Amino acid sequence: MVHPIAHRFAGAREILDEIDARTRDTRDHGAETRTIINTYHPKRLRLSVSEVINETLTAKTFRLVMSDEMGVPPFLAGQYINVFADGTSRPYAISSSPAQQNYYDLTLRRVPSGRISNWLLDNVRVGQSLDTTGPMGTFHYNPLFHGADVVFLAGGSGVAPAMSMIREIVDRNLDRSFHLIYGSRRAADVIFRAELDEVAAKDARITVDHVIAEPEAGWTGTSGFMTAETIESLVGDLDKRMVYVCGPQAMYPYVLEQLKLLAHPRKRIRFEANGAPGDPTVQPNWPSAVDPTETVTVTVAGTSFQTLRNRPLLDALEDNQIRPEAACRSGECSLCRIRIVKGEVFTADEAKLRLSDTRFGYTHSCVAYPITDVEIGI
Repeated sequence: MVHPIAHRFAGAREILDEIDARTRDTRDHGAETRTIINTYHPKRLRLSVSEVINETLTAKTFRLVMSDEMGVPPFLAGQYINVFADGTSRPYAISSSPAQQNYYDLTLRRVPSGRISNWLLDNVRVGQSLDTTGPMGTFHYNPLFHGADVVFLAGGSGVAPAMSMIREIVDRNLDRSFHLIYGSRRAADVIFRAELDEVAAKDARITVDHVIAEPEAGWTGTSGFMTAETIESLVGDLDKRMVYVCGPQAMYPYVLEQLKLLAHPRKRIRFEANGAPGDPTVQPNWPSAVDPTETVTVTVAGTSFQTLRNRPLLDALEDNQIRPEAACRSGECSLCRIRIVKGEVFTADEAKLRLSDTRFGYTHSCVAYPITDVEIGI
């Protein structure tokens, strides 16, 4: 029997046939969709350390593979995975090329206050398993907006996402120019130096300049800090190119000021989220009359504990065995979002809040600091 509207427009018969087929389809499409999503965007991964590579005296690369020998989920160069350890978690950029899906390389450098990075450097061995999130983050190349000629300013282990981007350009033969200016304290601290220098010598698309803050005798390259003059002398006119910045937190406001001196537009600068501020009291909106070293009481789900005002709420919650979902720990991803039911908190400038968050009392616990006694909802 022909459907009465099958003749009304071209293609109607095919559409009606598809509708009829779907009404007789008993497959669990929801489950199939969830399987596909979990394959490409898993909430958790159990990864095994297949190799530990000594990069410098203070830095190592951990090569992570799927324990079941399957390939790892795909990622974009510049993204990170969040590693869970010692009752907390930290995000680390992937330094390997996304052109291969056999492993993730995480490159870590020892720093004085690096709780998890130092724990990993001291304790993780080949064969050990680590729990992580899947790849995430927005610090990656966007072909629609970033152009084919980009600049990357890196400091310390902030070279990891730059390394992933460079490796992808080479592996996939991308039509893109990439100029890396890499600042290190000493020449011995330069991570990936041999590979960076080799690829820059062989590939005209890749330019690498090292800037050494404390050069030793015999150093003939650029020295000092990443000043506006240094950037301009190495790159020339930035000409509205996209500039990526990744490194220690102290590097960000300094580099931003140097780029402002070069009249580079803020919308053409991309900073990688890189942790909560080391000292929230130096931010302009910290209430001047508040002593950051005093303790306040935090209450959540009937449980109360004390914490310092200058300690992020997320860290305080984890210390008391309350663990909200978290990833970036920099105010960007919003997974650790909480509601302030009572009391007052200071939210750092790093937080990427929604327009409605202030109105309804929400904040990101990773960059929120309790000013008074507070009650929070999770």
